[in-house]
Amino acid sequence: KIMRRFFTLCLAAIASITMISAQQIVADGGLTSTKAPANTIAALEAAAKAGYAVKCDVNLAADGTIVVVEGPWLGEKGDPDRMNIQRSDYAMLSSKLLANGEAVPTLDAYLDKVVELGDLHLIIEVKEHATPQAESELARAVVTKVKERKLQGRVDYQSMRQHICNELKRMAPSSAMVYYMGNNLTPEYVEGLGYSGICYTINTLKRIPRWFNEAHKLGLKVTVCGVANTEESAWAKKSGADAIITTSPATIKK
Repeated sequence: KIMRRFFTLCLAAIASITMISAQQIVADGGLTSTKAPANTIAALEAAAKAGYAVKCDVNLAADGTIVVVEGPWLGEKGDPDRMNIQRSDYAMLSSKLLANGEAVPTLDAYLDKVVELGDLHLIIEVKEHATPQAESELARAVVTKVKERKLQGRVDYQSMRQHICNELKRMAPSSAMVYYMGNNLTPEYVEGLGYSGICYTINTLKRIPRWFNEAHKLGLKVTVCGVANTEESAWAKKSGADAIITTSPATIKK
């Protein structure tokens, strides 16, 4: 029995190293479909039911409301009702319903649903804004709302902007994971800034694959984003990705 248990533990350890679990597959915008567009409550619920982590995007509307939407525009190019998210009040944004009939969700509503969904892990991408002041205001409000709901252990943060990452690192608990997304800094530089890891596109990491090893030697996590198919997923796994972010999680999982 002892040998059997030892063998089972060894297999489990090997599997944990060589495979990316469903929870390490991050559904970008949730598990999307025609009934559940990206960054909607419906897509969040679908991802949670399937066992995926979720990455959402947040922007600051003109009236200070934090909205969960990629931006910077709501609506397709050429749409006469197209709105710049950061220059529009939430009343205006919510009047333009999404394909499934939902309004753009506020971060408050989104986080309330995360609380309901139990152990779902959420990554919040804080989007760039026109001024450092707006970015600081947004970072502070996001961290506060997460703390109010006692979600600190289930929420990570990331951004393309160093200023935002610095603010998140300063405002969030010391245990919070903050990832830099800019694709242009070496792991050594990122580690020096005090961030938790990098979240770089698969194209960047294919061009500079040594960043996997360099990051891990420094204790940084590596998330690969923009993974589109099983071939790219296999490459990311083999290279040592800690997690992958994809708009096609069901395909990647296979």
